[in-house]
Amino acid sequence: MPTRFANIMPRAKQPNKKRAAKKRTKKKARRPRAAARKKRQPELAAWLTQSGPYFGFGLLIAAIVLVLDQITKYAVLYGLDLATRGKIYVTPFADFVLAMNRGISYGLFPQDGELGRWLLFAIKIAASVLFFFWLRRAAAPVVAAALGLLIGGALGNALDRALQGAVVDFVSLHAFGFRWYVFNLADAAIVAGVVGLLYDALRPNALKSPPKGGI
Repeated sequence: MPTRFANIMPRAKQPNKKRAAKKRTKKKARRPRAAARKKRQPELAAWLTQSGPYFGFGLLIAAIVLVLDQITKYAVLYGLDLATRGKIYVTPFADFVLAMNRGISYGLFPQDGELGRWLLFAIKIAASVLFFFWLRRAAAPVVAAALGLLIGGALGNALDRALQGAVVDFVSLHAFGFRWYVFNLADAAIVAGVVGLLYDALRPNALKSPPKGGI
């Protein structure tokens, strides 16, 4: 009898050994992944620390512009209901008028169809990415603020194309019989951003080369 139990017990424990071996292999497989994650965290921290001194300031400006732009458009579409009311008098030189813009800023170069819609969307996203990397190297607050305005404005209009199919414009300026293009907050931010970059470029003491560190 003891001999039989001695032969049976090791066999009964064999499945447990296989399970333990599988667990060990799983743990070994997880270790490289955990190590890779730990390596990525210092790389991300280093990437952020290599940014210019006004990188965070520019991102804050971009976030504020994007949020305010979407809030005003939501209010126009669902709060003021301009689609039904047609026009709202604001001042002797400004009205609120709903215009679904299928072109670029200020209604230029309208594009009909899905291809044009997503092409302009891709252009806005690509421009935002380029401005983002430029912002990382900005060494002056004026440049950082201007790039933040450009990023926020481009993302705001791009988001409109993705959600609404067109950009929501609603501000109409007019004076002495002349009417300007209907625009929105994102368009105004883009224009202000371009003006800021031109101002910095034309300054006598403007920094002509970006700081070292690369993209």
